[in-house]
Amino acid sequence: MLRSRESDYYERVIELKRVSKVVKGGKRFKLYACVVVGDGQGKVGIAHAKAPEVAPSIKKATQIARKNMVSIPLIDGAIPHTVIGKYGASKVIIKPASVGTGVIASTAVRAVCEAAGIKNVLTKSFGSNSPTNLARAALNGLKSLLEPTEVAKLRNKSPDLFMRRRKIEEDKSETPEKPDLREEDS
Repeated sequence: MLRSRESDYYERVIELKRVSKVVKGGKRFKLYACVVVGDGQGKVGIAHAKAPEVAPSIKKATQIARKNMVSIPLIDGAIPHTVIGKYGASKVIIKPASVGTGVIASTAVRAVCEAAGIKNVLTKSFGSNSPTNLARAALNGLKSLLEPTEVAKLRNKSPDLFMRRRKIEEDKSETPEKPDLREEDS
């Protein structure tokens, strides 16, 4: 992941391709760039732009992505609940994962999750595997995330259950040891 020199934002180019427009005199070529920008603490944005050269197209897309950043709720580097995001023919399921799992995702979805600051997540992609469509589907899913207090209220549970992610070690230490039920013959 690249960190921009002039600011504290992560930037990742997820798609760069040459596109053409047919005019009377022939073809006019431009470069298309799709960029993901995030602060690593719950804010992320996606944008695309076209320009005659590579650098200006990336710069334009980055500026637009910074303007279009959205905030998502995170709990210790994970999302509070499972979400489904759709965009075009792409569909992405994003599930919270235990601490230490990492980001299990395709390249485009991984870029969105890492830019947002998500450290533990499981994803599955369906339909179109276009990087731009997958990234936008992931962002649409993340936009639909609810705050942990809202999730607790909807499920009629205590908000404390959703405010932190349990560690695997805590789960093991909380389970009582089973007594040995075998009879010892002496």
